[in-house]
Amino acid sequence: MGNLTLNDLSDLLAAPAPAVLTTLRADGTPLASPVWFHFAGDAVEVVIAKGDVKLKHLGRDPHCSLVVFETVPPFRGVEFRGAAELRIGGVGATRHAIARRYLGLEKGDAFTERRAGVPATVCRLPIGTPRIWSLARLLDDGEGSGGFDDPPPLLHAS
Repeated sequence: MGNLTLNDLSDLLAAPAPAVLTTLRADGTPLASPVWFHFAGDAVEVVIAKGDVKLKHLGRDPHCSLVVFETVPPFRGVEFRGAAELRIGGVGATRHAIARRYLGLEKGDAFTERRAGVPATVCRLPIGTPRIWSLARLLDDGEGSGGFDDPPPLLHAS
């Protein structure tokens, strides 16, 4: 299959895929939180409501990771990690794009309208060098076991 790139995952990044944002608590332990995200081409963005503990973590230490994955074969995924940039307020367009993708046009518009007055911050995580994977080769190995005895190879985009 060769090394996968973000272009190979464009359908996954455009889909309402599961995602997990991991931030760091004051004691250095991770907090993994399910989130909705927006792929902005050069970054991934998450809207975080005012008062959410994730904002406290990111304000103290902006290092985080976002994992996006699919729950059906070929079980592809990508991890973005680095220092997040926080933009307080002005979240309307990002919130709208995310809501429409996860809820559909009509429900996404209604959700955005209901949340319009909720203060929030956009957590923007630059792409950097993502870690990309797919289990396609393991699933098609012809050994009958599905190849799950060995860990999947991690494929890196440059």
